[in-house]
Amino acid sequence: MKKLFALLFAGCLALSAIAQEAPDAMVKRVSEEVLETIRKDKEIQGGNTQKVIALANSKVLPYFDFSRMTALAVGKDWRRADADQKKRLADEFRNLLVRTYANALSSYSNQKIVFKPFRMNPGDSEVLVRTEVIQPGAKPVQIDYNLELQDGAWKVFDVVVAGISLVTNYREQFAQEVRAGGIDGLIASIAAKNKSLDAGQGKSSAK
Repeated sequence: MKKLFALLFAGCLALSAIAQEAPDAMVKRVSEEVLETIRKDKEIQGGNTQKVIALANSKVLPYFDFSRMTALAVGKDWRRADADQKKRLADEFRNLLVRTYANALSSYSNQKIVFKPFRMNPGDSEVLVRTEVIQPGAKPVQIDYNLELQDGAWKVFDVVVAGISLVTNYREQFAQEVRAGGIDGLIASIAAKNKSLDAGQGKSSAK
């Protein structure tokens, strides 16, 4: 499952902010560009997760609504957080997503993305782009991208893999953390997870 999340994450990297381009065409174009880069980059294929993290940080951050993604992941407890806590939560959750799937990206191996028919009504500000990942020797997996039009630019706020939401998949875990230690406890827990992932990825890149 992590490899599939990594694939969809790669497909979202560097999404263009050109609103005139249809959302499905935009996702398709960028998916092909990014996956082609991965195919040609021997360092990424060799497990250089720090390079993948750098790629994600340089291209993905401006085009994802991490505030809304974090709110979806935290759920009803989001309302309990003040402005500073919300910012710290969004920052740490962003880092968690980038670091969790950076290593898995290096294991990409010739999956094919098929785009399903796209439907959009005039004036729609939220759309769903549906795709299917064809994997050698495995069943196809449905991946759906949720995008919102914000200030003339389409931004991803959730991705659903085989019926499982990328962001709400964390909701129960985060709720437990809030019950145990409040909002600050959740922030500390995610920060600790990020440090652990950094340490592990650093060792992997050093090999």
